[in-house]
Amino acid sequence: MGLTSHKLLALAALLAVATVLGTLWVWPRLAVRSWPAMFLRLGTIAVTQVALLATLGLAVNDYFVFYSSWSDLLGREHGAGVIQGASPGAPGTPGAPSTPGATATPGTPGGRPAGVQVLGTAEITGAGPGSHDPARIGRLDKVRLPGGTTGLSTDGYVYLPPQYFQPGNEGRHFPAVLVMTGFPGDATNLVTKLRYPATELDLLGKGAMKPTVLVLMRPSPSMPRDSECEDVPKGPQAQTYFTTDVPADLRASYRVLGGGGGSGGGSGGGSSGGLGVMGDSTGGYCAVKLGMVHPGTFPAAVSLSGYFKAAEDITTGDLFGGSQQRRNEADLNWRLAHLPLPALSVLLADSKEDGSTYADSSAFAAAARPPLVVAQETVDSGGHNFTTWDRLIPPALGWLSARLPDPS
Repeated sequence: MGLTSHKLLALAALLAVATVLGTLWVWPRLAVRSWPAMFLRLGTIAVTQVALLATLGLAVNDYFVFYSSWSDLLGREHGAGVIQGASPGAPGTPGAPSTPGATATPGTPGGRPAGVQVLGTAEITGAGPGSHDPARIGRLDKVRLPGGTTGLSTDGYVYLPPQYFQPGNEGRHFPAVLVMTGFPGDATNLVTKLRYPATELDLLGKGAMKPTVLVLMRPSPSMPRDSECEDVPKGPQAQTYFTTDVPADLRASYRVLGGGGGSGGGSGGGSSGGLGVMGDSTGGYCAVKLGMVHPGTFPAAVSLSGYFKAAEDITTGDLFGGSQQRRNEADLNWRLAHLPLPALSVLLADSKEDGSTYADSSAFAAAARPPLVVAQETVDSGGHNFTTWDRLIPPALGWLSARLPDPS
C-alpha cells in the first residue's frame, strides 16, 4: 500500500480505534499491583499512542503530501536520482524504435547522448472514464531525465496532449512547460494531487489552452539536498541542469518547440522560446528565477505561492560558496533593483490568506518595470496547500499557454 493511499489511512484509523477500545476492555484486568501488570499497562498506552500518532501523521501527509511514497519518506530515492540514461537503442529509451514519437539528436554540448529515458506510462488521474486512446486523452510517460552536461538526473512525467497523436500532426512541434513541485515533494503529486494533465485536457476541451507538452518534475535533481535551482560552487549544477540538460533531453526525444536558442527536436525544427516554466512554493521560486536568469529559454513563468529569496537551511547547505554576490543574485528582489531586467512575462498566483506570500508578490509586481511584465492572480481564501493551488492552476495554465508559440 502506498504512503498516500486512502486504504492505508483507513486501515490506520481502524487500528487506532481498535487499540483504544482494546485498552478500555483489558484495563480492568490489568488493575493489579504487580510488575507484569504495570508493564502491560505501559504497553497498551504506548501501542494506543503510536496508533493514534500514525493515523494523525498519515492524515496530515495525505493533505499536504510532504512525502508521496515510502521511498521518499526513507530517503531511498537519492540513488535513482543520479542514474544516467540507458544506452541509445535499448528498449524504452529515446533512441529505440519501440519508443513512439521519439527522435534522437547526436548529443548535448557536453558530448553525452541527450534524450529522455521512458520508464513506462502512467494513468492520467482525474481524466475520467473512457478511452485510453492517446489521440483522445493524450499519454503520460513516466521518464528519467539525465543531465548530459551536469551528470545530474531525476525522474518525472511527460504529458503529451491528444493533438500530439492525431492524424495530420505527425510533423508538428508543440510548446512545452516545465512544471515543478515544492520541496521535498515528488513529481507524482503533480499528477495525482494537482492533476496537471487532467486540467490541460479539460482546458483543451474548452478551447482555453493550446496543446502543450507538460514536463512534471521536482525542483531539485540532487535529492535529498535542496539545490534551490542554483549552480552550487563545487556542488550540483541544478540551474544548468534545468536550462541546458532538460531542454536538450526534450528536444532529443519529443516533438517540442525549441528553448534556449535551439530549434525543435529532430528534423522538424521550431522556434526558440517554446518553453514555459511554473511551479508551487520552491518550484514557484525556481520558475521565476530561471525565467529572470534565462529568459531566452523560459520567456514566461508562473509562480504559485512562491517566495523570492533562496532558502538557506539544513536541507540546502552552503549554496553560494561564501559569496555574497551569489547570494544577492539568488534574491529576486535584489535582481529587480540592481540588474538589467529581462524580457520576461511573470504571473504571481497566490491566496490572500497565505501568510506574507501575497504581500511579497504584490510588492514584487509593483516594483517591476518593462521589459519585465508581472501580472497577479489571487483567490480570497486558502493556505499554502494543494487545495489552493488546484484553484489557481487552470487560469494560470491558460495565461501561460497564451504566451507560448503555437504548434508548428
